[in-house]
Amino acid sequence: MPTGTRQDPFRTFNFRLEIDGLSVGSFRECSGLAADGNSVDYREGTDIPRSVRKLIGLLTYSNITLKRGYTTNAELWNWYKNIVNGISDRRNGSVILMDEQRKDVMRWSIENMWIKKIEAPSFNATANEVAVESVEIVHEGLMLES
Repeated sequence: MPTGTRQDPFRTFNFRLEIDGLSVGSFRECSGLAADGNSVDYREGTDIPRSVRKLIGLLTYSNITLKRGYTTNAELWNWYKNIVNGISDRRNGSVILMDEQRKDVMRWSIENMWIKKIEAPSFNATANEVAVESVEIVHEGLMLES
């Protein structure tokens, strides 16, 4: 006997990306939405327990990797060119997960990101794949907003 309303999990293929100042939002893959916290061991000489305290340390965020089929849109390369030329071009953005009706259901907000690495597609005259470019983005904050 059912005990409640069935809730199926969301699919990973319904997502889009929004980045300040860029019109590109269609990517085939987005990975690296991860945050990690460090702990700091601390103990005072007057502490009665014979163990150390665990204090909250610095947070770190994984780099985000984006992949998409190559087109004539050069916005990512222009953004990267700013970084290469010494322009501090940090942007904010979001990865948005959508349901089967293409309605937004979850949003991961990303703060102060910039392109660390950009990679042109690999070419092979005997292959039949789509030319895919890859971008690695570093950032300073990740927050889930539902």
